[in-house]
Amino acid sequence: MTGEPNTRLSDLFGLAGWSKGELARLVNRQAAATGHPQLATDTSRVRRWIDTGETPRDPVPRVLADLFTERLGRVVTIEDLGFVRNGRTGRRNDVRGTTENPDGIPWAPDRTATVLTDFTGMDLMLNRRGLVGAGAALAAGTTLSTAMHDWLHTDPGLAQDAPRIDSPLQADPAGFDRYEAAPIGSQEIEALERSVEVFRAWDAARGGGLQRKAVVGQLNEVGGMLAYRHPDHLQRRLWGVAANLAVLAGWMSHDVGLEPTAQKYFVIAAHAAREGGDRPRAGEALSRAARQMVHLGRPDDALDLMKLAKSGSGDQTLPRTQAMLRTIEAWAQASMGHGQAMRRTLGEAEELFVSDKGDVPPPSWMQMFDEADLHGMEALAHRTLAEHDASAAGVAQSHAKLALELRTGGHQRSRTFDYLSLASACFIGDDPEQADRYARLALVSMGETSSHRTWDRLREMYRLTGQYAGYGRIEELRQEIRLAMPNSPSRKARTLET
Repeated sequence: MTGEPNTRLSDLFGLAGWSKGELARLVNRQAAATGHPQLATDTSRVRRWIDTGETPRDPVPRVLADLFTERLGRVVTIEDLGFVRNGRTGRRNDVRGTTENPDGIPWAPDRTATVLTDFTGMDLMLNRRGLVGAGAALAAGTTLSTAMHDWLHTDPGLAQDAPRIDSPLQADPAGFDRYEAAPIGSQEIEALERSVEVFRAWDAARGGGLQRKAVVGQLNEVGGMLAYRHPDHLQRRLWGVAANLAVLAGWMSHDVGLEPTAQKYFVIAAHAAREGGDRPRAGEALSRAARQMVHLGRPDDALDLMKLAKSGSGDQTLPRTQAMLRTIEAWAQASMGHGQAMRRTLGEAEELFVSDKGDVPPPSWMQMFDEADLHGMEALAHRTLAEHDASAAGVAQSHAKLALELRTGGHQRSRTFDYLSLASACFIGDDPEQADRYARLALVSMGETSSHRTWDRLREMYRLTGQYAGYGRIEELRQEIRLAMPNSPSRKARTLET
């Protein structure tokens, strides 16, 4: 008992709308249904959890997490409730929220596998029940960057933070109730690494909607594997698999409009990458959260995250990775109408990209960023700036056309974005005939993906058609877009979740 109110539990309790007596009865009923009929929670005990920070014994925290998850329709973890698992003595202040660290980020090093497994398990439960996230809010970029700065800039203590016995293999007891912990070898890890490549290729080709559940399920399995202590060289590779899967889970969640869920996965990915000693991967994971912020109209938050992503990536970051980070920063600057800063940042990106001699093979997670993607991001940045400065529209068109020429097979979603950038730039540049052509190509290609983000970008382009509403071809296009548009799926999901 801390003697201080548990503000996290209090806030979620208020959102849920239960009375204290009702919550006590639900806890007893749920516990009995899961094999704990002896539990006898009452109103006064619920009051102590909220008002004095008392931490209930197992299985109550897990029961509460399940109840709040189902009630609110979004993933609620034990940490979200302000609790930590029993048996973690001496770590409480590392994971409990404080004034300086309101979101409990970063959590203690040996908590990452637990947080990962709990969060994915509840995400899968929501998926099975057909629920979508609700009641959560995105953490501000300043909140995340302030909380994670010192942690990300220190060397990971992979070996020091794990318990050791005579055997090099040691299971974390907290994992037994979630996964039958067992050691794995290099062949199993190679199979997991290949599965990441399959999921990544599918996402690039078709969008995140169809495979998100499979990725989350695979990540949940890896979290269970991490409950077992492997030799360092295998443990680091396993953390790498976890980081790659968490980024994919986050990107796919973002792709279908589950924004707070996506952000949580990006943060988990950064933690996993750092646990494995891969600081460039941690920085790239945070850059995904920054891209999400720009997409949602919060470029200032994106720039906060990009400062941390760049500085936290470390000295081993390859020039091509640095170039990718610059393009995201430039997009955020363009969203704010900062044309001079955007052009300077894109110039740095181009110089970094061409300076990469290719003598060091890029990591698997950077192989998707090639010359086509560089031009695609430059097109997007200039198209975004064109909303503030129409003279940028012509440059956006040039980069979008180059990106399309360079695109190879298996990147259907990226081609769609290029078409939309090109069509939007043509509308802004007062070339409705070319805009109509590329908009129709975008419509055709969109039917082959399950990405809600493409529909968001289509809505942005549709807004630009308004000034040409009287033109015959454009009026037909507007009608076709209205007929093709889904019933605002990502906007619905985002409204429910935020």
